[in-house]
Amino acid sequence: THIEAVEETAEVWRKRLFDISWFMRALNEYIARAANKEDDCTGHFWEGRFKSQALLDESALAACMAYVDLNPVRAKVAKTPETSDHTSIQYRINAARVGKTPKRLMPLLGNSNQAMTQGLPFTLPDYLQLVDITSRYIHPNKRGKVDHSLPTILERLNIEHEQWLTLTTQFETCFKQAAGKVVHLEQYAHNQHQQRVQGRQNARRLLG
Repeated sequence: THIEAVEETAEVWRKRLFDISWFMRALNEYIARAANKEDDCTGHFWEGRFKSQALLDESALAACMAYVDLNPVRAKVAKTPETSDHTSIQYRINAARVGKTPKRLMPLLGNSNQAMTQGLPFTLPDYLQLVDITSRYIHPNKRGKVDHSLPTILERLNIEHEQWLTLTTQFETCFKQAAGKVVHLEQYAHNQHQQRVQGRQNARRLLG
């Protein structure tokens, strides 16, 4: 009947509305078609170059943020985080210099119990120091020259500095679909009805 057909269609759309994978698939297709038309080529443009992972806890969030903010330094396009154009850390630094908080970025609130719902669970000084010191370790001309301890944020997240360097230089290869501690990966796999927990070994090795 018509009512049954409408109910079936509504159920499909309900699932799509809260399915981030479906949204990304639809978004990717549009961008991929436009990019392929512009480059006069065919193929999986978006899928072959960009990936997304679910960030399940604070350690994964910090690693991914630093990984993205340090892209220009790793690519030798910039020498320092503050000179890295088009990064969130440069935007935060520029705003802080004039005593403001970026409106387009989620605020850094520190260790508040409500931080994950109202902002990011790090303070701005901690995050700036973290990215700055990490950039000195991975910079090809300064490798191994920093001898002082890593920021307190790593102590709070219980990540050793060699593990942190692996995360901030190889984040996309370490985690495919989701990133986080083993217990969070297991919960994610359960929620997604996946029989296999992907990334378990790297999570245990790098995030504890």
